[in-house]
Amino acid sequence: MRIVLADDHPIVRAGVRALLGTLPGVEIAAEAGTAAEAVEAAARLRDSGEPADIVLMDLNMPSTSAELGGIAATRAIAKPGAPEKVIVLTTFDAEADVVAAIDAGARGYLFKDSEPAVIAEALRTVQAGGQYYAPKAAVALATAVRSQETAAPLLSERELEVGRLLATGAGNRQIARELFISEATVKTHLIHIYRKLGATNRTAAVAALREEGVV
Repeated sequence: MRIVLADDHPIVRAGVRALLGTLPGVEIAAEAGTAAEAVEAAARLRDSGEPADIVLMDLNMPSTSAELGGIAATRAIAKPGAPEKVIVLTTFDAEADVVAAIDAGARGYLFKDSEPAVIAEALRTVQAGGQYYAPKAAVALATAVRSQETAAPLLSERELEVGRLLATGAGNRQIARELFISEATVKTHLIHIYRKLGATNRTAAVAALREEGVV
């Protein structure tokens, strides 16, 4: 198993390197001290015909880009079809950090105080095509998923009905007739739709509805 070790602290890299050295079949193929170096190391190994299997990625690393260091590097490396798989190894346990890393393509999320056996299991699991999240990271990810699933829809069901008819070019009177409501009620719904979508007129509202995938 070939590893790229990416962390901007030499002492941390030395500790992780020593730990990985105790694991059978594990080879440190490259080390990186910045996000840019991590991306370059992965690309260099790939171009040589001997790509890394795993990139152990710190999140809080300097970057030459305007993006977050570790997240940007993860996104650049963990593209669909890439031979390398990224496991984040960090001290950050905020829900936003976990979600951002997973969205960027990380297949694992570990903390730097993880037991050696946990790191070894994560490496094996991810190399085999699975995913491995430390308990705190798994909880954060589950919380984010639940929040998305229970989030209130942008528009109410009635507002969606009005919006769909609006997108057909129907006027207020026709919408009222179709939905068996008064024109005054239609106007009230339109006011709410405009406010929620940040629109100022019917054309802008329809464009926003299409952008949201509603119509």
